[in-house]
Amino acid sequence: MTVSKWAATLALVMQLGAAPAVAEGLVGSYLAGRQARYLGDFENAALYYTQALTRDPGNPSLMESVVLANLSLGRVDRALPVARSMEEQELRSQLAHMVLLADEASNDRYDDILERIADERGIGPLVDGLIKGWAHLGKGAMADAVAAFDEVAEDRGQRSFALYHKALALALVGDLESAEEILGQSGPGSAMQTRRGVMARVQVLSQLDRNGDAIAVLDEVFGQGLDPELSAMRDALEAGETLPFDIVSSPRDGMSEVLHAVAGALRGEARDDDTILFARLSEYLRPDNVDAILLTAEILESLEQHELAAESYRKVPQDHSAFHAAELGRADTLRRAGKPDAAIEVLTRLSETHGDLPAVHSALGDLMRTLDRYEEAAAAYDRALEGFPQEDESQWFLYYARGICHERIKDWPAAEADFRKALELNPGRPEVLNYLGYSLVERRENLDEALAMIEEAVAEQPDSGYIVDSLGWALYRLGRYEEAVGHMERATELMPVDPIVNDHLGDVYWAVGRFREAEFQWRRALSFVEYGDATEDADPDRIRRKIEVGLDQVLEEEGAKPLRVADGE
Repeated sequence: MTVSKWAATLALVMQLGAAPAVAEGLVGSYLAGRQARYLGDFENAALYYTQALTRDPGNPSLMESVVLANLSLGRVDRALPVARSMEEQELRSQLAHMVLLADEASNDRYDDILERIADERGIGPLVDGLIKGWAHLGKGAMADAVAAFDEVAEDRGQRSFALYHKALALALVGDLESAEEILGQSGPGSAMQTRRGVMARVQVLSQLDRNGDAIAVLDEVFGQGLDPELSAMRDALEAGETLPFDIVSSPRDGMSEVLHAVAGALRGEARDDDTILFARLSEYLRPDNVDAILLTAEILESLEQHELAAESYRKVPQDHSAFHAAELGRADTLRRAGKPDAAIEVLTRLSETHGDLPAVHSALGDLMRTLDRYEEAAAAYDRALEGFPQEDESQWFLYYARGICHERIKDWPAAEADFRKALELNPGRPEVLNYLGYSLVERRENLDEALAMIEEAVAEQPDSGYIVDSLGWALYRLGRYEEAVGHMERATELMPVDPIVNDHLGDVYWAVGRFREAEFQWRRALSFVEYGDATEDADPDRIRRKIEVGLDQVLEEEGAKPLRVADGE
């Protein structure tokens, strides 16, 4: 590499905001970047790979890594100069092609896009075919656009994507009847049956003065499960308003829709760190596409990039109908990032602006419950239940969660009432049966009913360690010690490091005279408590006392009846 070429490459790297003086050297920066990439830490991957690139400016692998990290962060402006340099050096890179094509699309450079695709410097067959159709439309060549979409539709696996975009293009140029003919013939599982596909059809029907048909489509596809945005659409249709067709407003929007659709199709089928590239580019081409913003945030959550996810959620404007969903997501990512106070602040503000939505209060209740702030959680669940116009099955979890809070603050009558209400609304829920049954066992109330509940829960979830433990413990409380042994041993197999389960097994062993095994289990339970895996129900002092003097003596000290007189095995 000549000095002038090295200097030029170094200059473009400096545009990325790198700090070469911080780097420990090429190898150190490269290894740090690779480790950050392995961990999904895009921020540090971009930093360290950029530092490494300053030491080896012509390295194709480092250049591609810089493009990848910055594209994953949504920093197309920082990826762009490196991508251009790669193309100038005639380095073929799909990542570089993605960035360059997105830049051309954002600047309406349709001839450059078509030339790129013809030269096989695009993204891939499906994406390139659809982008080609939108590029022809951008040039005003509708016949060529339709031909491009039809060509992609010849592939059976890509047909629904191609027809969906053909319908969008037809609607954009005003051929609403042809667009509805395509959208109305879509079958289950097609691209037209996605949320955005249904929204597009509803808008087209409204433009055709067919609001009644549009309402019928919404009701058929979504039933009563309309989110605020869809509810607003339905209300406008009911009021006789004509919905604007704004799923796409330009060829650039169409290209953004292509990338968004691909990201949505890849979600759950491909790696999240690949899927996010398409979501980021979709958002780059249309920054106001809230669906793309939410998809990006969800992918970042899956990648455990919680702070980046929170940043994405914050992009949704407060006046958008999806704002509450974004704020719920942001609160959850803040909680996962170890910032519970910030999460509480988000949900508290949201309860003030969107207090009519039960989901907001329910989320606040869930957060408070995870923080052991049970009284505040119960109050939030109260508000959530008050927000429903009528009682329905979906409310069972709110009663169950509120019941847990009441039980924790020792208001047992309220707790029992909530658990029984949850079972009334949704009979047979194993988690509710287990919690209520176990609580009754601990209180030594209605033991036969409690045992029946837990047996029903075990039948539903035989591999749940918590529920199997409850069954063993119920049998122990009923004095059926020999029957309890097998269930408690099974529970410890399912949850080998749980201190409560091991403690329970120790008690059961003691009850059947297996004193040394009981002491062994208590020591195991104590080790898990001491290593930080304890729950609030594991009492290390009581466990130590059992190891020292045995269970019978401990029960006698507590004023309870001993199980047997230990004669010292």
